[in-house]
Amino acid sequence: MEFGLDTFGDVTVDEHGQKLPYAQVIRNVVEQAVLADRLGIDGFGLGEHHRDDFAVSSPEVVLAAIAARTERIRLGTAVTVLSSDDPVRVFERFATLDAVSNGRAEIILGRGSFTESFPLFGYDLTDYERLFEEKADLMAKLLSEGPVTWSGTVRPPLTEQQVYPKTESGRIRTWIGVGGSPESVVRAAQHGLPLVLAIIGGEPVRFAPYVELYQRALKEFEQPEQPVAVHCPGFVAETDEEAVELLWPHARNMLNRIGRERGWPPLSRDKFEIDVRDGAWHVGSPETVAQKVAHTIKHLGIQRFDLKYSAGTLPHEHMLKAISLYGEQVVPRVKELLA
Repeated sequence: MEFGLDTFGDVTVDEHGQKLPYAQVIRNVVEQAVLADRLGIDGFGLGEHHRDDFAVSSPEVVLAAIAARTERIRLGTAVTVLSSDDPVRVFERFATLDAVSNGRAEIILGRGSFTESFPLFGYDLTDYERLFEEKADLMAKLLSEGPVTWSGTVRPPLTEQQVYPKTESGRIRTWIGVGGSPESVVRAAQHGLPLVLAIIGGEPVRFAPYVELYQRALKEFEQPEQPVAVHCPGFVAETDEEAVELLWPHARNMLNRIGRERGWPPLSRDKFEIDVRDGAWHVGSPETVAQKVAHTIKHLGIQRFDLKYSAGTLPHEHMLKAISLYGEQVVPRVKELLA
């Protein structure tokens, strides 16, 4: 089992409730990753967003800064929005990150749950599916690090094209992140890439059919076995009550803003506490979180669990404490429960 942490670089507030500058948020993210490395956590993932409530639009640059101050933690994305990017440039940037981190770079490719990058970079949302399908196909070829011949409709073709730099290992560890689409699960299997399930709502166990579908599809495509990871929101504090009280106002504001944009009803405290008790949120004391993480791992049969520890304007100091509890108490306890 591997245990990771994910953040979207949410714009947070200080002790007086004032929003921090984007630059300070990014520096704080680096400090959070440094702490995670010191605690022996396996991976650290950064989301890519292009909107005012998130500070990280260039994850690879922030990950390179983290690489310079860490020794062992794997450095990846959560996710790289491949549909509105160029696969060749994605490969080049991550191959460079892999070099400066001594082989610790990894990529999670996804379509992204936000769409701001499409108009920003001149892409039409009506091409949403085609953009990802073709670019994922090209990315799979680039990962072999040999000459690439490819043609499609979303970018110019390539003929026996070499792309640099090459990595020392010969391949960047690359996953495909999905949010619950069977077609996306099958696509990951078709390309022989590991799968990340983003479980942000509902009981995690209900995703078991997707794990089964992925494993069947790997066999049908005659691909080797691959690991499956899960990304879930969560937060750790000293007690269950403290965790909910600290998290609730920040999670409420974040989810209600997104909900207004997408037509969701406002989030009530009762609904939030139900999600904490029975749903995707892994929130509470170290023992409570460890029990829930172990339950998720056992019932899905996964090989990696990533906790998305940031939530809206939740202050930096609370996230540092949550990271410490996750690394020092939750992860060791989960390993005991699994053993």
